Amino acid sequence: MNKKLDRRKKYTRMVLKDSLINLLKTKQVSAITVKEICEQADINRSTFYTHYSDPFDLLGQIEEELIADLNTYLNQYNFEQEEESLQMTEKLLEYVASKYDICQTLLNENADHSFERRVMDVARTFLIKNWMHNNNEADPAISEYTSTFVISGSIYVIKHWLANNMDQPPKQIAQLINSFRIRE
Repeated sequence: MNKKLDRRKKYTRMVLKDSLINLLKTKQVSAITVKEICEQADINRSTFYTHYSDPFDLLGQIEEELIADLNTYLNQYNFEQEEESLQMTEKLLEYVASKYDICQTLLNENADHSFERRVMDVARTFLIKNWMHNNNEADPAISEYTSTFVISGSIYVIKHWLANNMDQPPKQIAQLINSFRIRE
């Protein structure tokens, strides 16, 4: 009985997330109501409120899951090794491809940029901790500007790739992104 309940919870949350993502393709999150999400998901409002407090809470949970996955991927690789860096970038792009609909929606030009900022913060922290620190970057402010430059360019390449329906294989985009790394 408990497994059945867990399965229903997972299904309900999945349907609510999918409904919000579909609505975000045409509207800002601030313009989306719980009623709209529930109608699209074919779920009661009370069921929605059992899981989330409002559309922002639901969006926050979607973003949190993606950020947690991003952190998991980043921490699996040694960024100093060029080959591992390329593998990590390729794996991240494969993950983005597997979550195409969500990532494309959250990173498109009409979306709220909170997710993009969160991705940048995670990547910047990782980059400063692993790459900049190991390259003995003397001035922390320079490290921050350098990482912002590299990460911004990489995110815009990914956004362009998603907007073009991933017209290039992840490995080719990974090689391009890795070429942005500033060498000493």
